[in-house]
Amino acid sequence: MRTAEAQADDLPRVKLETSKGPMVLELFENEAPNTVANFVNLVEQGFYDGRPFHRVLPQFMAQGGCPRGDGSGGPGYRIACECHRDGFRRHFRGSLSMAHAGRDTGGSQFFLTFVRTPHLDGQHTVFGRVLEGTEVLSSLTRINPSQTGPHPTPDQIIKATVLRKRPHAYQPKTLAAPS
Repeated sequence: MRTAEAQADDLPRVKLETSKGPMVLELFENEAPNTVANFVNLVEQGFYDGRPFHRVLPQFMAQGGCPRGDGSGGPGYRIACECHRDGFRRHFRGSLSMAHAGRDTGGSQFFLTFVRTPHLDGQHTVFGRVLEGTEVLSSLTRINPSQTGPHPTPDQIIKATVLRKRPHAYQPKTLAAPS
């Protein structure tokens, strides 16, 4: 465990009840406060409930959070990337990171890594980690939407719940949605 987590024993936590079982995520609010505010806010709105892991690639990651279920949707706004701040987190097995289509285009989509992915360091905001349930993460059904032919039924987030948060409002600073 990193020193930062050991010293910050009040970091927010979210539970993802998935079709494969539960995962508990610890959120790195100290390093990525706006991304964490965005995620917690969406969880509290029920945004992630019933959403599929629409892209799950072997030896890479599982992506979810798209309201359309195909990787093309978001919450109707964007947030700024926090991966260029001093002390940004690196991608390791079990990292929770913001998916995007370019800098400052993140919204609701996120991914969880199966392995270290150093090529993403400084490109995507790491804002949490899988604290419990790495075996659930590893068991998610592999889905590659870019391949032709029928796909297996994707695993889903049945319900996302905030387990713990700090005593302040979680309202992200947003950017206008792309037109």
